Amino acid sequence: MVRGLVLDKKRGNILKMDRHKYVKVAYHGFREMSKEDKVATYRSTLTRDSFDEPDYALIDTLFSLAEAYLFAQLVDFKDKNPGKILADYSRMYKDVRAAVDLCHRDGTLKQMVAKDPRRYIEEDTSIVPMIKMIKESGRATFLVTNSLWDYTNIVMNFLCGEKTVSSWSATNFDWLQYFDVVITGSAKPGFFHDENRANLFEVDPESGMLLNTDNGTPMPPVDTTLRLLSNIDKSCRVFQGGNVGHLHKLLSIESSSQVLYIGDHIYGDILHSKKALGWRTMLVVPELEREVELLWQLRDTRKQLQLLRNERDHIEDEIHHLKWSIRFDGVNDDNGEKILAELDKLKCQSEQVRLKHQRAQRECHRMFHKVWGQLMKTGHQNSRFAHQVERFACLYTSQVTNLSLYSPDKCYRPGEDFMPHEINILAL
Repeated sequence: MVRGLVLDKKRGNILKMDRHKYVKVAYHGFREMSKEDKVATYRSTLTRDSFDEPDYALIDTLFSLAEAYLFAQLVDFKDKNPGKILADYSRMYKDVRAAVDLCHRDGTLKQMVAKDPRRYIEEDTSIVPMIKMIKESGRATFLVTNSLWDYTNIVMNFLCGEKTVSSWSATNFDWLQYFDVVITGSAKPGFFHDENRANLFEVDPESGMLLNTDNGTPMPPVDTTLRLLSNIDKSCRVFQGGNVGHLHKLLSIESSSQVLYIGDHIYGDILHSKKALGWRTMLVVPELEREVELLWQLRDTRKQLQLLRNERDHIEDEIHHLKWSIRFDGVNDDNGEKILAELDKLKCQSEQVRLKHQRAQRECHRMFHKVWGQLMKTGHQNSRFAHQVERFACLYTSQVTNLSLYSPDKCYRPGEDFMPHEINILAL
């Protein structure tokens, strides 16, 4: 599975669409649907389907890839074993979703990661130098996560804390020095709505104890025997809950354009922070690294595909020209056979070029992914996923540490947009 797919809960289908929401690749379980089936199912009505909840599920996060595959397996099993699964496809998806949610809620996944972070988390030694560079430029840094403090500390300490080659300690809080504010249990995307009346608690890093605050300002406990915060690192305060209004106040943010927010969840991170707040956003797309590598390798192939497409268009134009000439100018005995022979020749050429182009395009897409093709493309159009990236991410990159390759003062300017009539004239 790849990101950007859509699950049809009622029919048991998995779809890849272009930016206009036309279904280009579709599977029922693990069986590829024919062009006729796709047209009959998704293009035979007078109204356009929204391809949205509740009838569809969007596979836009790395977490959702597993549940999409589980769903495909169950669809395949149900079809091959009549009577074994009585539930319909929609109910099957609901059960899969509930099971995956439970793994997150009951701590099953987090406990496994916490036991052996090195097995599940890729280390990146560039993270700390990057954050140091940003802070030394005079900018504030913050971390907002849906995870609670105990798990957040384990992961961040593994990524940013002091550790030897053979060991690391989950009880070290040195990583807090790299942030000005840490907010755990944020419940994104609801966190991004200022009207969301969520209480903000301060977290004592050592004990994990929550203390009441008045919009971030510490409140003295009624019971004076309670131990106050240990203040392990006074430069960074740790909180749980709250909303974006609290974050703006804690960091003295006066304008949304002051914030560059980096995340890997198109809905939970990027869409809401961009649409609701107007923050600058950067989407992390790990798949991009391999995609770019393959794009460089296949540059000549893609140029050849464009030439074949142009040739096909040219031949079809000639065919249409001849057909209209015959219709309006008529033919006589002298040139009739010659024109019809030329028409047959062009039709033959057109079919040959069409098949050649189709085969070459299919092979090119299979280089990226044998089932779904290129992440950012569906045929010649941008994919639904690419369309979302283009709409909601100011920047996108394969990994956050790519920021360390540039000065924190760099201005990232957009490339020029081209309308179709401008491309061949102006594009470099």
